[in-house]
Amino acid sequence: MDYAPDCAVIHVISDSLGETASSVVTAAAAQFPLGSVRIRRLPKLQALRQVREYFDSLDPESAEHPSAVFHTIVDPDLRREVRRELDERGIPSVDLLGPGIAILSSLTGKEPVGIPGINHEADDRYFRRIDAMEFFVEHDDGRNPQDLPKADIVLIGVSRTSKTPLSMYLAFMGYKVGNVPLALGVEPPIELEEVDPARIFGLMSTTDTLVSIRTRRLSKDGASDYAASYADPAEVVAEQAEARKLMRHLGCMIINTSGKAVEETANEIIAQIEELKRIRAEYAAREREAQGSE
Repeated sequence: MDYAPDCAVIHVISDSLGETASSVVTAAAAQFPLGSVRIRRLPKLQALRQVREYFDSLDPESAEHPSAVFHTIVDPDLRREVRRELDERGIPSVDLLGPGIAILSSLTGKEPVGIPGINHEADDRYFRRIDAMEFFVEHDDGRNPQDLPKADIVLIGVSRTSKTPLSMYLAFMGYKVGNVPLALGVEPPIELEEVDPARIFGLMSTTDTLVSIRTRRLSKDGASDYAASYADPAEVVAEQAEARKLMRHLGCMIINTSGKAVEETANEIIAQIEELKRIRAEYAAREREAQGSE
């Protein structure tokens, strides 16, 4: 993802993996332009010393960004020490766990067990999500195409059609996603032919939308003269025509992402995938029933 030069940096500190705090920050960051907020994590916190070492080791450039801390720390003593340290450093902080634990303790009349990450124990969905996130990182932007047949979902499309943000969101929902950029003059990986077309989704957008996004990208990178064709309307039309031709050849579903939030497009894809699973499960059940009656 491309971050704005003046993006805010949110440091997620947790005595577990930081998934809960990261989810909250991601949800809040969705209310702002893409690239406005960057998340950094300090997981597995056990002592205040780790917090001090973490902030002392930040490079000068990172330290210059406006920042805050969102934390989930079960141990009340460690939580207080961390808050005190952050206050002394002048870093705003948000305690996402302490107030909730206090209210629930008051309502139930019981003391919390104080075990970090207990909500993840024996949680299959959690481990699927971890696997999916790792798969996304290893298969973003066309990397490791030999693994595409192993993906739950494969996204294809020209540059700036939201492939990476969508892949990240779907991975967080537990789907293993690979994405492949399509460009004029570049042959797509042959492995696409091996993927079930029902699991491939072609992403399209309007020419005006892509030209606008690409122009802003070039302006930000200071490369407008060097790669002017990247945002040239004729080039964009040609790219999308070639991409649509491939999508029709593959027989995949085509989705227009223009004017849609990432969540909206993701839900459209998930609905299609889950409907396919339902249909195939029903068909398999009928097959078993038919074989049993023979």
